[in-house]
Amino acid sequence: MTSSSPHPTLSMPATRGELRCLWEAPTTLGEGLCWSPRTQSLWWLDILEHRLYRLRLADGARSEWQFDEEISAVAERRDAPGLIVTLRHGYALFDPDTPGARPQMLHRPKEEPAGNRFNDGKCDSAGRFWGGTMDFACEAPTGALYRYDADGTCVRHALGFAVTNGPTWSRDERTMYFNETVTGRVHAFDFDPLAGTISNPREWLRFARRDGLPDGMTTDAAGRLWIAHWGGACVSCHDPVSGAELGRIELPAAHVTNCAFGGDDMRTLFITTARSGMTAEQIAAQPLAGSLFAIALDAPGLPASLFAG
Repeated sequence: MTSSSPHPTLSMPATRGELRCLWEAPTTLGEGLCWSPRTQSLWWLDILEHRLYRLRLADGARSEWQFDEEISAVAERRDAPGLIVTLRHGYALFDPDTPGARPQMLHRPKEEPAGNRFNDGKCDSAGRFWGGTMDFACEAPTGALYRYDADGTCVRHALGFAVTNGPTWSRDERTMYFNETVTGRVHAFDFDPLAGTISNPREWLRFARRDGLPDGMTTDAAGRLWIAHWGGACVSCHDPVSGAELGRIELPAAHVTNCAFGGDDMRTLFITTARSGMTAEQIAAQPLAGSLFAIALDAPGLPASLFAG
């Protein structure tokens, strides 16, 4: 881990202990991290194998649910039990604690090409779910960013991405950050937290080729951005204004896919990885690829926002 701060008040938080493997799982595409304060458990998933996982930290209890299609992101509901999720082509509700429950489809955007699927997403503080779509082949710039509201309104925003990841927001909620993974760019938008609109798109950060590609990301309580590196074997920490790297956490897996804060004090950074696209030789050299990891920090993150429905 390296650390250097361009800002007098922001630096890379110190780690408390070593990186731990919490769940040794050969996921094809581990993703979708979401901490649940009310159950003290962690949601995560394997997009390409259609599985949702839950890990309860107190006793290590593990649960999983199999879906008929890709499930790519989750958020807990504010006013009802269960989750809102993004499936291959739209938004749905799912209550994992109801025996035999099936996803209840809410909305399928009609504008989406048949070859696209939903990917990363999360709720803003007002409880609106932002979900990005992508070309299943990760090639055509056909992905978009959607905002789904509790009243059923769905608005299509930014367009023209092959693979979308994020979003996350600045501490004051005036900026939304959004990853255009294939081109290695992190975009920033002006964000109106009352209206739920974005404007003034600009490139905020571009990854060097040696660092892989920007994947999932999150914001901590000081406003620092944490970005998973697909192909870069790390999570990097960034100044929220300049984008300068403050430090990084190295992983024993090349494809690092997502990161989110949780734990009873919100000071644990959870990290997912993937095996997608790896050769047998690469998997043999990285046997923990696809697993779920965690590391304790001396600075807290922000709790995941709940869906307002």
